[in-house]
Amino acid sequence: MQLPPSLTVRELAESLTVSPVDVIKDLLKNGMVSNINQELDFETAAIVADNFGVNAVQGGAAVATAAEGANGASAVKPKSELFSLETDDPGSLRPRPPVVAVMGHVDHGKTSILDAIRESKVADKEAGGITQRVGAYQVEKNGKPITFIDTPGHEAFTAMRARGASITDVAVLVVAADDGVMPQTREAIQHIKAAGVPLIVALNKIDKDNANPDRVKQGLADVGVQVEEYGGDIPLVAVSAKEKRGLDDLLEMILLVIEIADLKANPDKPAAGTIIDAHLERGRGAVATVLVQAGTLRVGDPFVIDTINGRVRALVNEDGEKMESAGPGQPAVVTGLPDVPNAGDVLEVVDSERTARAIAAARVETRRKAQVAAAPKQRLEDLFDQLQEADVKDLNLVLKADSHGSLEALKGSITRIQDPKVRVRVIFEGVGNVGESDVNLAAASEAMVIAFSVKSDERALEAAEKQKIEIRNYDVVYNLTDDIDRAIKGMYEPTFKQVFEGKAEIKMPIKVPKIGLIAGSLVTEGRISRGSVAKVFRGKEMVRETKVESLRRFKEDVREVIEGLECGIHLEDYQEFAEGDVVESYVLEQENP
Repeated sequence: MQLPPSLTVRELAESLTVSPVDVIKDLLKNGMVSNINQELDFETAAIVADNFGVNAVQGGAAVATAAEGANGASAVKPKSELFSLETDDPGSLRPRPPVVAVMGHVDHGKTSILDAIRESKVADKEAGGITQRVGAYQVEKNGKPITFIDTPGHEAFTAMRARGASITDVAVLVVAADDGVMPQTREAIQHIKAAGVPLIVALNKIDKDNANPDRVKQGLADVGVQVEEYGGDIPLVAVSAKEKRGLDDLLEMILLVIEIADLKANPDKPAAGTIIDAHLERGRGAVATVLVQAGTLRVGDPFVIDTINGRVRALVNEDGEKMESAGPGQPAVVTGLPDVPNAGDVLEVVDSERTARAIAAARVETRRKAQVAAAPKQRLEDLFDQLQEADVKDLNLVLKADSHGSLEALKGSITRIQDPKVRVRVIFEGVGNVGESDVNLAAASEAMVIAFSVKSDERALEAAEKQKIEIRNYDVVYNLTDDIDRAIKGMYEPTFKQVFEGKAEIKMPIKVPKIGLIAGSLVTEGRISRGSVAKVFRGKEMVRETKVESLRRFKEDVREVIEGLECGIHLEDYQEFAEGDVVESYVLEQENP
């Protein structure tokens, strides 16, 4: 029997025609705890197969190569070919809805405009009123569907906005009339220009008393966006999401702009599309929002997404209604995924689940070999740099979030935190609730667990309490980065300076049973306190720096002795003082509390 380089317990059970439970039991006998979706390498799978009387040989890569070289339905093509119309029969092409990216600065009203168009309450559900994920929605104007990609506006989601622009036909840049061109406005403009898509400016919040449209138009001109009123070719539509003004004009402008493009696609070939976002959902497991860009995606279709393979269990639209299929330009939520894919990955329908498994296995093996080849090797030349970094502290983080989009944003924000004394390291990242294994990893790595828009299960909370691991919960990115900044400041080891306290002259050594010699002294200036730093001078030369171990007056231990009083000074690890020596006392004060 041929087995791929890696496969799941379920797939191995199917190949051996036995129950997955039997495979799990066999693994358990060999000391390996697993579940039905556990990934097994070939060596482990071969041992299990042998226990069931089957001789296994490694052949996954060959199977995958054959699968990728098969005819149209099963061949996995480069992304550029997947969505190309060059190989399609012109007679098979049909008009498709335009895909519109809504972009702009945080809190300028992107989601609110879509809410007003859809008459929904998406913005009210978002933490802090800020969109945390990319969402895809479809509306109709004059009987023609328009697909909108709602991209987060906070600066942490730069990469998500860039991805949103790259799969769209036209971009709507939302600018608040009372605020003008802001940093994320300029960022969005750069992404739109890089994507080479037409641009429409939506001037929002024109209902506000302090709205200043002319200032906004001038600000846009300053960054290279010339609207039609300023002699350019970029249309500007004034809208008010709050009062629902100008929204029809915006939709009509979108249809007008894309009318020349004559957007078409072949709905009859196997589907291919881009993952807009993916996350874990209670009761449904891993789900992904996919924008279908070619063909028609149907319930039951076998698919491959990078190293993930499966079959479409169900399709749901943005309103939660079940769908039987989704055509070009249409977004759909896909369930039936064994794992959470990355946003930006391509979903392609293939001819069978077997083909999908073979392709995914081959990609896993290719990636594994690439990682081994790229693994950094220890070099003597690097040793000095490592030693130089020895005084740099690590703030280790375990990140868990509700989606890959959120993880991407979190890591982007965290990696921008620069500090000369503290290095922030993400030692693990994943999608889904915080589990016991996450806490155990944090304990082993002396890390903090960050839970972004996810919960912690009971066993995780118990483990965290037992192992004293901190789990911090967030649903807005900048709250997390602010806390990390504060945590970094708290990780500095305090530095101290010595502040002169007092001076004493040693008159004579005094022998004390079980202690040895102490210095019989007269405090001539300030005070001498227990625990202070003692510097012993003989003439102008300091002969020892140590610590005041204890002070005695009339056989009693005291905390301090002030100027003009006699006392016995016991110095830590030093008894070689002589009459006439001077003890100066210093206390330590923290410089960076």
